[in-house]
Amino acid sequence: MQPAAASGMNTPEQRASPSYQASHLSQEVGTSSQLDLGAPRPGHGRTPSAGTPNLRRNVSSTLITNVDKHGGPRRRRSKTNLRSKSRSQSLSRPASPTESISSELSSIGGGKSLTIVLKLGTSSICDPITHMPMLANLSLMVETICKLKEMGHRVVLVSSGAVGIGLRRLDMPVKPKELAVIQAIAAVGQGRLMALYDGLFGQLGQPVAQVLLTRNDLSQRTQYLNACNTFEALLEMSVVPIVNENDTVSLGEIRFGDNDTLSAITAGMVHADYLFLLTDVDCLYTDNPRTNPMAKQVTHVTDIKALRDAVDVSSAGSAVGTGGMATKLIAAELATAAGVTTVITRGSTPQKVIDIIEHFSNPDLPADAAVPASALCTRFVAKSRPMIDRKWWILHGMYCSGTVYVDAGAVVALARFKKSLFAAGVKRVEGVFSSNQAVRVVYEPETNGEPVDVIEIGHGLVNYTSAEISRIRGCHSSEFEAILGYCDSDNVINRGNMVITIPDQVLDDVFVTRTHKTKIRAEQRVPVPASSSNLSAI
Repeated sequence: MQPAAASGMNTPEQRASPSYQASHLSQEVGTSSQLDLGAPRPGHGRTPSAGTPNLRRNVSSTLITNVDKHGGPRRRRSKTNLRSKSRSQSLSRPASPTESISSELSSIGGGKSLTIVLKLGTSSICDPITHMPMLANLSLMVETICKLKEMGHRVVLVSSGAVGIGLRRLDMPVKPKELAVIQAIAAVGQGRLMALYDGLFGQLGQPVAQVLLTRNDLSQRTQYLNACNTFEALLEMSVVPIVNENDTVSLGEIRFGDNDTLSAITAGMVHADYLFLLTDVDCLYTDNPRTNPMAKQVTHVTDIKALRDAVDVSSAGSAVGTGGMATKLIAAELATAAGVTTVITRGSTPQKVIDIIEHFSNPDLPADAAVPASALCTRFVAKSRPMIDRKWWILHGMYCSGTVYVDAGAVVALARFKKSLFAAGVKRVEGVFSSNQAVRVVYEPETNGEPVDVIEIGHGLVNYTSAEISRIRGCHSSEFEAILGYCDSDNVINRGNMVITIPDQVLDDVFVTRTHKTKIRAEQRVPVPASSSNLSAI
């Protein structure tokens, strides 16, 4: 019999030696030609059959891991790999009550990991009269979120209810009207609410985090980006962020106003695929279904502005809430502008969220297909060309500290020709603000003393303070040095920091003259018609 070394075999003592392991690792890393399945690998004496395809072996995970352990360069993992890892970790946890059905639902969303924001209103959390927590509703919501997590989706919960829970804890029958008292009640209720959520999610082994925001927290670009990074880190760690407005410190002008708006801004921050506004009705109606039995369901919306003229959303929210259906339309408008599909449905049946995602994720679904009862909702289709992140932040994340009034020529330059705002086009300034703060840019029509509504042109970040703009208004940029003693910028608002909000129809009908339209057609290489009767002059 041949010795083991002569026959190409290694004894256990030899395989345990450090020199053998080092040489074996270098053979495994080897050259690229040795990574083919069609070539003999070190330590394996077999060759592939003639019919075996010459496939490349995917060694990015195993080999890079081995190299890292031995001091080699570490490759940065992508978000996809991190999400895959978090999903595998969540599936390796002890079995939960919802795990038995998760395999049946794993194909929802076409296998794609979605980011979903759920907004739960006060009317779905506590009874509007007794203020008792609706534990059945909350338990169903928690189970639904855990199912979505087990399916690989990332979930953010925006929850109201701090005031309602606080009223119950303090045994107060009616919500007071004094702001300081309401904020104190919210401070009491917020802790109780988070303890309730932590207990329910803890039963299923799902970690949660509390995130309290105010509009003032997002007014600075660095703070806004830090908040976005915090959300991303929490989601990558498979944590469910529970978001609410910090009512204790929010005052008047820096408030979001209601959690519908907060949920839309949160959806834009996390680049969500879906925003679910869970309320006390299945969908949006043309009128209040409680008082008008002839009210019709609205299940598909592509134009929110046209919808406002067709439905009545004047009814207010619950006795302990702050919103209503009108605020949900505002939230849908904000979210769809950021590319987020928004859904209004009933909060007492949160399991419908899974049915809705499954129904609308079907690639073979016709555009005019009827919505089944299990997925009844109002769906607001996201914009095909969403607003870029920075401009969306300027428009919706920042509070406008003042107003800049401009002339008609500046309106056309800003809105039609996408130019910067120069001081020569500024007529006056309203409010006190510093540089780099957001302002409204408006046009005030000239009348014979009769009050008229101003026309909003857009929002922008100013390069000068309100006092400085008042001094340089109507002047050329070459005069800034003589007036101010310095010239930080030749414009008041740079076009990159300007978001236009005026509708094209209003712009064409009120501001664009025959000369402007001739220039526009020339730029578009379109011949000018011989006569046009609908050209409006200023």
